[in-house]
Amino acid sequence: MTTPLRLVLSAALLLPLLGVSPTAAGTARFHPCPDVGPDVECTEIQVPLDYSDPFGPHLQLAISRVRATGTPAEHRGTLVVNPGGPGGSGLAYAATKRAKMPESVRRSYDVVGFDPRGVGRSSPVDCGPLGGLFAHPGPDPLHDPARLPRLRAMASDCRRHAGALFAHVGTTDAVRDLDRVRRALGEPRLDFLGVSYGSYLGAAYAAQFPGQVGRMVLDSVVSPDRWHDFDVQQAVAMLDQREVLFGWIAEHPSLGLGSTPAAVREHYERARAALAEHPARGTFGPREFDHLVYRALSRTERWEPFARALADYATRGDAAGLAPELPETDVPARNYEAALRTVKCADSPRPSPAEVVDSVRALRARDPLPILTGLEAAGCAFWPPPREPARLGSRAMPPVLLVQADHDPTTPYEGARRMQRRLPGSRMVTLLDGYSHGVFASQRNRCADDAVAAYLLRGALPAHDLACPGPGLPPG
Repeated sequence: MTTPLRLVLSAALLLPLLGVSPTAAGTARFHPCPDVGPDVECTEIQVPLDYSDPFGPHLQLAISRVRATGTPAEHRGTLVVNPGGPGGSGLAYAATKRAKMPESVRRSYDVVGFDPRGVGRSSPVDCGPLGGLFAHPGPDPLHDPARLPRLRAMASDCRRHAGALFAHVGTTDAVRDLDRVRRALGEPRLDFLGVSYGSYLGAAYAAQFPGQVGRMVLDSVVSPDRWHDFDVQQAVAMLDQREVLFGWIAEHPSLGLGSTPAAVREHYERARAALAEHPARGTFGPREFDHLVYRALSRTERWEPFARALADYATRGDAAGLAPELPETDVPARNYEAALRTVKCADSPRPSPAEVVDSVRALRARDPLPILTGLEAAGCAFWPPPREPARLGSRAMPPVLLVQADHDPTTPYEGARRMQRRLPGSRMVTLLDGYSHGVFASQRNRCADDAVAAYLLRGALPAHDLACPGPGLPPG
């Protein structure tokens, strides 16, 4: 016999507000929150844990805002932003992202961020040890006979530690929350900037609330595919990006890793093998190395620091630049990893254990040293079936603007094009020769930033898809 839901809810996370009505328009009351950032205001709203039980237990959703700096005549409204993940906190992001936006956008929009349910200050989900994810050094992902049992343990840890949140942290419910945010702000439509997973959240909002879609920018666009399929596509793109990285390092022999891609790869392989034999400082082994590589490949400004750290270790045994990215004591990182998996496993059909094994075999056939770090949805093989898989896009929605770098390995270009086809009439701004994740107010590309600003300020979509000259590879 199971324990009734309301008896297992932690009062620190869930508020059983009987008789609560849906969030009324314009009810948000902001207050200063200097701990989030200067000039940032914050508020909280209540949203149902389970939207099928609107008068049952509620969650607290944390929201931040930075006011527009222009005159009242310039004010356009509110731009809600999401940094991605799934699992990314949006509270401080409202200020940090806004600081990089064109001045015209900063003058015209209040920029609002929020922590999605299960993230940060919005009833954070906990998955406990996550199958040993935070224990260092971890087993080598390429030679781990217990891989499937570890994935099963991840699912079991989440089910045991997340409690009532386990079944209610997914994109479909996050979209309903997002519409509550819109209403609390008193906005008739949602003006929205979603980056990476934020693009998926935006496309899902358009499916559920097409009539409330305002000016929506989806940057570095996630494909509409099943999450496990997306993860595999990303892993393939990461291998392609790694070859580009090896070539770039070879063109800069002063980095100390050789003057040919083959020489760079040899140092790479030897370093990984040495870490498998003797983890640096007892905590940094091949799994931690692969995680470092995965992060480095997503942004070209990380290439030189990574190359120098690799050279220090490969040529002199100096491991000062190598440290685990997921320390056990890092509470935000633990929450991020928990939310990442609970959302992915709530959103789309799960793979079978056989599919997980076949995917790893296919990646190893493509390259003997694939990067398996991003295969988070593999653990969904041991998750319950999704209650409400996310729906993406709608024929009833207005056209929106997509922005994408053509060589982004984190959200591959072909997947972004497939998502565009789910969003009728939408336009895409492509950053040519772009190798980093994130474009608008990120790459400082005048062409792309101007196109997005024109759309946000005047609703002016490009007449056709637009290609912007990009930065190419870093100078080194």
